Amino acid sequence: MPKSQRTITADDILSNDEFAPIRKERRAALKPSKALRRVDLGRDCTFYFESFETMLFQVQEMLYIEKGGDAQLVDELSAYNPLIPNGNELVATMMFEIDDPVRRLNLLLQLGGIENHIYLQIGGDKIYVVPEDDAERTSADGKTSSVHFFHFPLTDAQKAAFKNPNTQIILGSDHPAYAHMTVLSAETIAELATDLS
Repeated sequence: MPKSQRTITADDILSNDEFAPIRKERRAALKPSKALRRVDLGRDCTFYFESFETMLFQVQEMLYIEKGGDAQLVDELSAYNPLIPNGNELVATMMFEIDDPVRRLNLLLQLGGIENHIYLQIGGDKIYVVPEDDAERTSADGKTSSVHFFHFPLTDAQKAAFKNPNTQIILGSDHPAYAHMTVLSAETIAELATDLS
């Protein structure tokens, strides 16, 4: 099955007894890819671009830790399959990772609606994210969540431009309280290009 059509099924999942002896090996094998898929935006925000492999490991880990069996597997597949890129998008988990709880709360209270301000700029095209619609991420008091799940839908022309090594690609936020941008490295672009059909 082409990578762009992959979803995780029960057939992809190892039993906990099978997974336990290879767990560290699987984590180590994913580490280089995950390092390229991590992109910092400003001081406090990190993007983790997801793939079939990162989501498969996440599901396997959840089942291993929580030991919920088949009933849990249904929930995990429902939660994580939508975060696997479909060949026409990039998918990312965005996290505000701030150890100090007071500073974290103060920042999150300023960032209501940030899901409407995150973009990927591919050459001259600016593509704003489509938030995963699993939950409302900004509360009534204007506080945003510390974790967001985003889709970056791309046209065929944008995918071609993304794969062109001469195209500059920028991840950015134009939220008034968190305006930052970062240029993606050639290595990260090459890694993320594997998500595109």
